[in-house]
Amino acid sequence: MSLLRLSASDLLERFASTEPTPGGGSAAALGGALAAALVAMVCRMEKTRTGSEEERARLITALGWATEAGARLRALVDEDAAAYDAVVAAYRLPKATDEDKAARRAAILEAVAGATRVPLDTAEACLVVMRAAREAVAHGNANASSDARTANALAYAGLAGAVLNVETNATGRTDLAPLLDRAQALLTEGASAREA
Repeated sequence: MSLLRLSASDLLERFASTEPTPGGGSAAALGGALAAALVAMVCRMEKTRTGSEEERARLITALGWATEAGARLRALVDEDAAAYDAVVAAYRLPKATDEDKAARRAAILEAVAGATRVPLDTAEACLVVMRAAREAVAHGNANASSDARTANALAYAGLAGAVLNVETNATGRTDLAPLLDRAQALLTEGASAREA
């Protein structure tokens, strides 16, 4: 069952449990998805900052970004949990023989690579939400400015959390170095967007 089909209270209890999933990666995606929902709300408001047609057009564009990224982030909540479950399963493979050990090692490498790509996707989507939030702050209803700013903060937190997961998985893996480089570039871009 999808984590987002749980009640909010049950979902929080799942995060609070001692089970390995859902964990930080799913939480990062959830934060980004919440941010996207807030941006969508502000962009859908009838009133814009000044009432100009240009502002409405920019908000419609931002709504598209937030809607697409938000849908991706909702899916990533479950994808991240599944990716880490695969890592746990790989570590539990038998290691009695040399063949077992080789198969286990290969499974771990593959699972960790998958568990690195998923949070990178989360970071990418969170950055899109931050761009949409910036448009919502600049052109949306001034009375909802705090909602758009909260969205920006949540999206940045999701991005930063996702990058932490990439760093944890990719550090020391030369094959994953490009993913680590991309994640660090996203964090730098996100930090600039947060300040703007």
